[in-house]
Amino acid sequence: MRHAPIDSKLFTQNRERLKRLLPPKSLAIVNANDVLPTNADGSLPLHPNSDLFYLSGIEQEQSLLLLAPDAHEPKHREILFLREPNEHLKIWEGHKHSKDEAAQISGIKQINWLSEFPVIFRILMCEQEHVWLNSNEHKRAQVEVETRDARFARECQAKFPLHDYNRLARLMHQLRVVKTPAEIELLKQSVAITEKGFRRLLKFVKPGVTEHQVEAELAHEFIRRRAKFAYNPIIASGKNANILHYNQNDQPCKKGDLLLLDVAASYANYNADLTRTIPVSGRFTRRQKAVYNAVLRVTRACIKGATVGKLTRDWLKESQLMMNEELLSLGLLKKADIKKQTEDELACRKYFMHGLGHPLGLDVHDVGFTTEPFAPGWVLTVEPGIYIPKEGFGVRLENDIVVTAEGPVDLMASTPIEAEEIEDLMNR
Repeated sequence: MRHAPIDSKLFTQNRERLKRLLPPKSLAIVNANDVLPTNADGSLPLHPNSDLFYLSGIEQEQSLLLLAPDAHEPKHREILFLREPNEHLKIWEGHKHSKDEAAQISGIKQINWLSEFPVIFRILMCEQEHVWLNSNEHKRAQVEVETRDARFARECQAKFPLHDYNRLARLMHQLRVVKTPAEIELLKQSVAITEKGFRRLLKFVKPGVTEHQVEAELAHEFIRRRAKFAYNPIIASGKNANILHYNQNDQPCKKGDLLLLDVAASYANYNADLTRTIPVSGRFTRRQKAVYNAVLRVTRACIKGATVGKLTRDWLKESQLMMNEELLSLGLLKKADIKKQTEDELACRKYFMHGLGHPLGLDVHDVGFTTEPFAPGWVLTVEPGIYIPKEGFGVRLENDIVVTAEGPVDLMASTPIEAEEIEDLMNR
């Protein structure tokens, strides 16, 4: 693992929280993600399965977690199955976890090799009644490739068709959306590394540098701090900022343009999510600053508005009504536009067409029931924007917050966001 070791208490507590949600005679199974092929004999780097990591801290391929709290044999109530190390793997792929290492990482006492899984699994299936199988149930997921979990579910149901099968994802979403103090500390590390990367860019960006050079500066800062990009970075100069998921990152940054940076670090698989918009020349024009400050006012108001009990749709509606007023002041909307708007299509959507925020954690667009009201421990992004293709620029700002009973806490409060502070840091 690249990151520093994590106290196994985090994973032990997460498993206990899941067990409390399982009815008697239950068996839950979580698989590692597949190592996906590219071309020829190539493959993509393994991306750890978020649920498996949440419950065990394990990031190794082909791993499998089995939970059966009521198993007759105490050793069968919590088992982690791993690839068995051998000399061939050691030479070609490198180190694989020993049983002692896996136990230390996960807090699970019973570690078995994968070759032992079929026999133990059949014993437990004959004992248990309710089987909890995992799947990707994120609303925005586009599932075109069969996952390891999906294959396992299909094979399991074919061999044991008479069990009561249930959706583990429903329970995992319920658990993972509420972050524990230990998880928030890991998120804070990702946020701190992200801030260091952003401050580095404020000294680097100037007319003539390219978007990919900016990306390289971030890669240097993140990797040297044991992190990686949380997602494919968006380095969008000038008109490119109006492409919401711009990934080309190969254009020059020109004098007078704005540079939209949607970039963040991932540390120990916990992700930050930051957006800032800065002037390439080190100074905003009067028009750019007016638009920037309009977005900033909406950002700050929406952070304050992320309170316990609020629904995501109501939070978004509040931001859209505020944005309507800002766009009127900027001359981008007229009162006639407001009168023509509908409940489902507010006038601001011409310039602010995306959502306001999303849960954040082990996945950038983290799992959780966003139809339910905000609760203490939710970590959310706040990311309004104004995009003006006719004027050749767009502005988006984004901070990460924690919802608490005492009010929202801005995890990125120390990351420069005021226009004057950004100008000052760029011109020192």
